[in-house]
Amino acid sequence: MSEDFAQDDPAWTEACRREEAIRELLRRYPERMTRSAVEDVAWELGLSRTILYGLIRRYRAAGTVESLVERPLGRPKGSLHKEPVRDALIQEFLEREYLKPTRPPLRRVLAQIAAACRQQGLPAPTWRTVKARLLRIDGRVRAARRGETGLVRARRATPGAYDVTRPLQVVQVDHTQVDVIIVDQADRETAGRPWITLAIDVMTRMVTGFHLGMEAPSRTSIGLCLLHAVYDKTGWLAERGIEAPWPTAGLPEAIHVDNGADFRSRAFERACRNHGIQIKWRPIGAPHFGGHIERLIGTTMGAVHMLPGSTFSNPADRADYASGPAARMTLRELETWLAWEIAGNYHQRVHSALNRPPIAVWREHEDQTGLRLPVDRLQFWVSFLPEEERNLRRDGIHFCNIRYWSDALAADIGHGKEKLLIKYDPRDLSRIFVRRPSGSFVEARYRDLGWPSITLAEHRAVTRLLRAQGRHEVDEALLFKTALRQREIVDAARRQTVATRRSRELRPPQAAPERKGDSLKGIDSRRPSRAEQEVGRKA
Repeated sequence: MSEDFAQDDPAWTEACRREEAIRELLRRYPERMTRSAVEDVAWELGLSRTILYGLIRRYRAAGTVESLVERPLGRPKGSLHKEPVRDALIQEFLEREYLKPTRPPLRRVLAQIAAACRQQGLPAPTWRTVKARLLRIDGRVRAARRGETGLVRARRATPGAYDVTRPLQVVQVDHTQVDVIIVDQADRETAGRPWITLAIDVMTRMVTGFHLGMEAPSRTSIGLCLLHAVYDKTGWLAERGIEAPWPTAGLPEAIHVDNGADFRSRAFERACRNHGIQIKWRPIGAPHFGGHIERLIGTTMGAVHMLPGSTFSNPADRADYASGPAARMTLRELETWLAWEIAGNYHQRVHSALNRPPIAVWREHEDQTGLRLPVDRLQFWVSFLPEEERNLRRDGIHFCNIRYWSDALAADIGHGKEKLLIKYDPRDLSRIFVRRPSGSFVEARYRDLGWPSITLAEHRAVTRLLRAQGRHEVDEALLFKTALRQREIVDAARRQTVATRRSRELRPPQAAPERKGDSLKGIDSRRPSRAEQEVGRKA
């Protein structure tokens, strides 16, 4: 994993602080900011009014924390200029004069540090130098030492007890495997149980979005769920023929998630923080703290138990019901059914905790939302994809033994030896997203556009097979040829299995063994008895 700034880097931390202040300023003054308000924020951030206006313009254009990061030239990113004597003096004054319950302002401590440095013949440090040393001290320690009880409470995890006052203040996200078996689109054969990622707004109980797929939960599925949650759903609903309102849209202020690896990765933290989304984790071993999303999952799974192919909640409920043979719905059909269930049923019913339908609560408070959208839709989704670093070669980017190319990369060849960050979708390796030195992402495709799309799982399986055959240098053409042949084998086996089942059903029922003298099947050829002969003569 590659990251331009570590989470504890002063430049990144300062940019986060700026982003919070500027976002709050824009929320308070969406149309036109007053000069006094800008000056107050500039003083709080230690900036001039002119510089703050420039940062506001950059934030409005990009909408990310990265747009506010200072990129100083010279010294490596995140490093501090080493001056042991002065550093020790700064640390001493911060510990003794700043971190105390009287909470003196930083500018007074700066004056004391400057005076002490001059007495010892040292150059006075700038406020940025002192601030960088201060930010190296854990925030919870700073808040506790200065008696800032509000900050201490804000930094203490309190999941399950939300004091929410507006929509999208806290959104809970979680995954589960759907209790129904689906069939594939081609021949309607069973394809297994899909996974669903759901997001719910804590205040209104509105489902803000969901993603349904066959892949196990990952950062990709989270990103697709958030993409569905954040943007307007009018076109998405129309494409599926769903005539029900689903008005939720906008970036959440915070998301509440469990401690799964997909939610705990630093890349996931950075992607959320870059778009102004705070992450709140559940306490370990306390699943009840995610009660809102857990209840939604239970409600949704209760609804799908009515569908053909349901696996129910447990084997006792399923009893003798054969879920696989009963399966009828494809992934797309199940997705449409779930969208109807959410938008046309769940949102319209009276919620027991609200005593009102969720959509009515949303409509009442949606003016407080302050719709906030990512500036770049592609960059927002790409930020949640897995990432690697690769060199840009003359023939393109080499990733997974496959060459990728985009004409936009031609201008970057030969400009620096630094590796480029690439993002990829494990479900489809036919394209990757490359971050150029300018910071923008471009889509790169197979250099040979004739190759088919394959998944990362297929690629890994083929690579293992070829290496087992002693092919340590994997050839690109052989890789795709092998993947196609394996698909053909699987498809042929499935067709043969279906054909065998059908031919068995078309066979005539097995007749009983013929007795000696029997010549015509299905006709009674035995000799009639004397009584039967007498009845026949009378007739």
